[in-house]
Amino acid sequence: MKTIFVRSWLLVSCLLGYGAWAQTASLQRTDTAQAPETVFSAADFYEAVMQHHPLVRQAALLSQEAQQEVRQARGAFDPKLFSVYDRKEFGKSLYYDKWQSGLSIPVLPGGIDVKMTYDRNSGQYLNPENRVPSSGLAAVGVSVPIGQGLLIDERRNALRQAELAINLAEADRLKLINKTLFDAAKTYWDWYLSYQQYRLVRQGFQLADFRFQGIRQRALLGDAAPIDTTEALITAQDRQVQLQQAEVELNNARLRLATFLWSSDDSGTLPRPIDLPPVVVPQVDPVASVGEDLFQNLLSRAAEQHPDLLKLTAKGQQLAIEERFRRSLLQPQISLSANFLSRTPSANEGYDWASYYAFRAENHKIGVDFTMPLFLRKERGKLRQVQLKSQQLNLERQQTGRDIVNGVQSAWNELKALEGQLRVQQQTVANQQLLLQAEQQKFDMGESSLFLINSRETKLIDLQVKQAELQAKYQKAIAALWYAAGTQLGAQ
Repeated sequence: MKTIFVRSWLLVSCLLGYGAWAQTASLQRTDTAQAPETVFSAADFYEAVMQHHPLVRQAALLSQEAQQEVRQARGAFDPKLFSVYDRKEFGKSLYYDKWQSGLSIPVLPGGIDVKMTYDRNSGQYLNPENRVPSSGLAAVGVSVPIGQGLLIDERRNALRQAELAINLAEADRLKLINKTLFDAAKTYWDWYLSYQQYRLVRQGFQLADFRFQGIRQRALLGDAAPIDTTEALITAQDRQVQLQQAEVELNNARLRLATFLWSSDDSGTLPRPIDLPPVVVPQVDPVASVGEDLFQNLLSRAAEQHPDLLKLTAKGQQLAIEERFRRSLLQPQISLSANFLSRTPSANEGYDWASYYAFRAENHKIGVDFTMPLFLRKERGKLRQVQLKSQQLNLERQQTGRDIVNGVQSAWNELKALEGQLRVQQQTVANQQLLLQAEQQKFDMGESSLFLINSRETKLIDLQVKQAELQAKYQKAIAALWYAAGTQLGAQ
């Protein structure tokens, strides 16, 4: 009678505990009844990031900005119209009335300036050298540097520096895109891991719930011990708590992934954020592996085309041009100017090329400008400074190149280690499944206990979650390898 009372008390206690838990469990079972799911693969995700993400679109603006720098530098070679008017009148006397207009045209290849002017001057006290025919004086001439500024000057230096800045901007663009894709890849595989963990825990909860319902019915019929019902309920409740936590982590991972999803069009409007629907799930079986040939290709590409190396190369080219310009400043400034002169015809007469005042060899104006600092301390100091920067840059490039190669090799080593761990983990999961099946068969024959079944099943779920973790780490390691090589993820 005492045994019957104890069993009845255990059964009643279990039923009372079940009543408090049944409502939340039924809601959980309803929540786990999933609508048709849509797979969002990693490749589609990367493509969406490349097309619409604001940082990727911002990266495209870097090259355009550099192009505008070149345009500004070319502005130093734009032709210029000018006009200067100066008049003085005092005590009813016209001292002078001077007006000069003209066009100045810089010539890009040799630093030559072509200049065309028209002077029309008059006045009682006009300087004799400024006297011109009443109809005005026209001049066409050139100014040529034959010392400093012959091969390179400040304008050409600025232009070439701006043209090389395009390579700098392109390297920055690639680096920003690679960083964005790397962050996106890590976020995607975090989402994958959260989804797999949620899916496995949900399956475990469903099995525990199903087992509890069956044992409960058997206990009510007297075919099972009430204590087995209590143990089954505890297992189901424990997995329900795990499922709720996994669901929270999955929702948060989905939110983090949504920060990379944007929509845009060609109208120039700002991109709009996109929410990720709950029915969208990551790809089930991660694919892609990196072979030795691909690794060698990435390694050689990293040693030559890594954005950091491209930036240092462009900076070195800029310093080489700057050094050439600074060397030119050590030369004396000698500028030759020559102009042909001609009287401007009046309105009622045509131009006579045979006229004494026409453009003839004897009608000219020439000049020579010479400047030479005695010590050149400023120029020599600046030149030495540029040379030191070049040496520093060469040393930095050597160290950066070595760091890049070692980084790629390190990422490859981690990837291969994860491959081995993943193979072992897959075998471990398969062995645990066999062990669970054997334990289930023993339980069906009455040779095992519910405790052992739950233990085997919990261990299997833990091993499957660990396998999903290794798969996520492996895919992140692939992304890290591409990022270390300075190559866009998935590019061939």
